[in-house]
Amino acid sequence: MSTASATRPLVDPVNALLAVELLPIPAAIVGCDGVTASLVAANRPLRLAGLADDRGRCPLIDGLGDRIADFLRSTEITCSFAWTIGETIDRRFFAVTFSRSTPDLRSRCLVTLINETAHRHTERSLHREMTTDSLTGLPNRQGFGDLIEACEDRSDHAVLVVDLDRFGRFNACLGSLSGDELLISVARRIRGALRARDTLARIGGDEFGIFMAVDEDRSEAEHVAKRIRLALAAPFRLSEYEIKVECSIGIAFGGDEHDDGEDGGEELIRHAQFAVNRAKVTGKAEAYQTQAFAVVREQFAIETQLRRAIENGDMRLAFQPICDLSDGRIVCLEALARWRTPDGRDIGPAEFIPVAEESGLILPLGRWALGEATRTLAAWDEAAGGCCGVQVAVNLSPIQLQRDGIVGLVGDALAQTGLTGDRLKLELTESALVADPERTAQTMRALKDLGTTLAMDDFGTGYSNLAHLQTLPIDILKIDRSFVTGMLADRDKIAIVRAVLSLAQALSMRTVAEGVETNALAQTLSALGCNMGQGFLYARPLESADAYAMIAPPSA
Repeated sequence: MSTASATRPLVDPVNALLAVELLPIPAAIVGCDGVTASLVAANRPLRLAGLADDRGRCPLIDGLGDRIADFLRSTEITCSFAWTIGETIDRRFFAVTFSRSTPDLRSRCLVTLINETAHRHTERSLHREMTTDSLTGLPNRQGFGDLIEACEDRSDHAVLVVDLDRFGRFNACLGSLSGDELLISVARRIRGALRARDTLARIGGDEFGIFMAVDEDRSEAEHVAKRIRLALAAPFRLSEYEIKVECSIGIAFGGDEHDDGEDGGEELIRHAQFAVNRAKVTGKAEAYQTQAFAVVREQFAIETQLRRAIENGDMRLAFQPICDLSDGRIVCLEALARWRTPDGRDIGPAEFIPVAEESGLILPLGRWALGEATRTLAAWDEAAGGCCGVQVAVNLSPIQLQRDGIVGLVGDALAQTGLTGDRLKLELTESALVADPERTAQTMRALKDLGTTLAMDDFGTGYSNLAHLQTLPIDILKIDRSFVTGMLADRDKIAIVRAVLSLAQALSMRTVAEGVETNALAQTLSALGCNMGQGFLYARPLESADAYAMIAPPSA
């Protein structure tokens, strides 16, 4: 290398400026003496951006000088990152790139910047729109969840969900504009009942959420709930109406072994909403109970397994005798659904029937039970060489009466098995009458036209209208076991049983006492005028073969 070339400057500022001026984005060539960085050349977009000027002021070097020096001391060819400059109001966002031709070039590099400020502001505006309720200006469900997620330690916080009762009726009667006005007014009152650091959100059509800090103990959340109720106590004035708004409040506390995951904020909201369901029943603010959610999850698991059991034919019927109290003769066998899971676990009707009714599975389950019971009775007749001498009783759910074509199903079951209607007893509960009395009465008359026997099951535990009961084609009243069990030692129970028996006699109905477990009880019921008994005295629910063995004629 010649002496002239050795003393030549490392970077020609004129050529460097010409090079960077060709770039349409803010750019500069920055040199480094091994310790500190300095500006060699800057293009016009960089100066217009205020990151360098002709007076020697250079925010670019001030903000990124140390980082540039570190880059040049490294062996990297390129380096990209996000850079923010300015205060909150005039903050700008840039995507910055350092680059050089070879790792050995440690004296200078090219710095380019892409201004992302407008893009960031657009993103923020869109995010704000997506997370804000347009009606009230409060955070919406997503914004509320994001706010909870942003709290690093939720163990000393609580979420309250306020659900407005009857809002759907207000909206339907007064119109959506009045409904919106009511929501805005409710939001203002709730906001006034909260502390300055509590956050209010609208998380649903008629639901508001509150995220609050718990300083000392959890009773603070209950105090906030009371203040909210007081704030909503005064009627709201809408047009010419004064409307009283009531609410149900559910509370979920952070740190209750349910919000440790990534969606812990959403879990807290869901659990507070779950507590609202209980608050609607009790009429007071309710805190979420961990075990309650576990019960619901178990019910969903039962629903899934039950659906598969019905589809796969894994259900079975057991049969319990109903006997004439005068001579002990079996006159009927009640069909009872039984379920054993593939892992050998027996799940009782008290556990799976409510799940079936809530999920709608009671319809396919009821159809199966009716068909299986009539087929079994027909098989007993065939084995006996004729009528085996008993009825079979099948329970009907109120949901079946309301939503299924039960008359057609019964008619088809009788036709397919060749049975006459008098061989089938259908048992209904009092709740079936309360749900839709007129429709139920019409259905019962149609069932009677098929020749079936109708029984009122668990009589005395519901709310049936006695005057209406008189007009229904009911043949049998079944006295609930809660009145029969322990009756001999309880005068009140004896009085109730005597009254039911007198009512049945007046209405020309026969009676069945459930829960008969001793001879003394059976004899007392017979002396009081009860016709039939059912209980462990005679037999527990039996498999089909065992039940037939009790009724089979001696020659069969």
